[in-house]
Amino acid sequence: MSQPARLEIRNITRSFGGRRVVNDVSLSVMPGQVTCLLGPSGCGKSTTLRIIAGVEMQDSGSIFVDGQLVCDTVYRVPPEGRSIGLMFQDFALFPHLSVAQNVAFGLHGSRAENDARVLELLEKVGMGSYANAYPHELSGGEQQRVALARALAPRPRIMLMDEPFSGLDDRLRDEIRDQTLDVLKSEGTAVLLVTHEPGEAMRMADEIALMRNGKIVQRGAPYNIYNAPVDRAAAAFFSDINVIRGKVNGALTETAFGQFLAPGVPDGTEVEIVIRPQHLRIDFDRGGKGPLPTASEGTPARGIVERARYMGSESLVEFRMDFDGSLLKAQIPSVFLPNPGTPLWLMIRRDRCFVFPVR
Repeated sequence: MSQPARLEIRNITRSFGGRRVVNDVSLSVMPGQVTCLLGPSGCGKSTTLRIIAGVEMQDSGSIFVDGQLVCDTVYRVPPEGRSIGLMFQDFALFPHLSVAQNVAFGLHGSRAENDARVLELLEKVGMGSYANAYPHELSGGEQQRVALARALAPRPRIMLMDEPFSGLDDRLRDEIRDQTLDVLKSEGTAVLLVTHEPGEAMRMADEIALMRNGKIVQRGAPYNIYNAPVDRAAAAFFSDINVIRGKVNGALTETAFGQFLAPGVPDGTEVEIVIRPQHLRIDFDRGGKGPLPTASEGTPARGIVERARYMGSESLVEFRMDFDGSLLKAQIPSVFLPNPGTPLWLMIRRDRCFVFPVR
């Protein structure tokens, strides 16, 4: 018999003022799994988290923990009975309590058991020497570690995290994320993390649930979400994109880079061919006149440099294409800053292109 999901939500909806904020959302998280609910601000992520935590009521749908119903529109386990830990942007540490007292706040065991659990968690998060310090004496990163230890102290089966790293500076953020992930995995906790940052979701998640306008539009492993987006908006959420427009004729679309297959798309349909800037390359050797390109490269197309900027690890070069006057961006490793007006030939990775009908 298969193990039930640690957390399962089924067909959750929630409306405010007649507007459907959460629209038929379903997902599951297994023990030890990190799932990221990813999407732009206002798409319903935090409301979904609040419903799971029990601080917001759904209009319809149900929530299960380890296969047991904890909430529907009739039956409701109160928030404190759900074995769910919470971490938010505001660490909300009690200023009048020491670090150790903050971590021990939700524990109900004996004094010896509580002290042992507090020490164990403070050591795990690298704060063992700060047990007697107070929150105002800690940096933001240190406060985040204490908040994590406090949330984990009662051994919750599920951890809900709402943008918990947004208050940290860039220098600390990656280090704290990695440490948090290690601690959560060591505890075997099922984690649902809300974020609007694709990089954070890619770094932390075993599975990403991409949310838009109250709905989950795509779920999958980070690799699959990135490399097989469900539509143009999904591709654009993870990186800059180039969009090449065309019209289907005989299941083919004519572009500056040759014909693209559009199987199953009716003739006359407008399509968008999406490609990320890192998958355009400049054809320095051929100049458009050398040996025939391989099938994966298609036809070379000429563009005129409009601008070039050095971005640190790569250069971003923008081209105005001869074929249709469209603007395409190419991400070139290292330093490459051609002068505006320079003509160059471009090639694209056909296996990295996505073809979507225009909606």
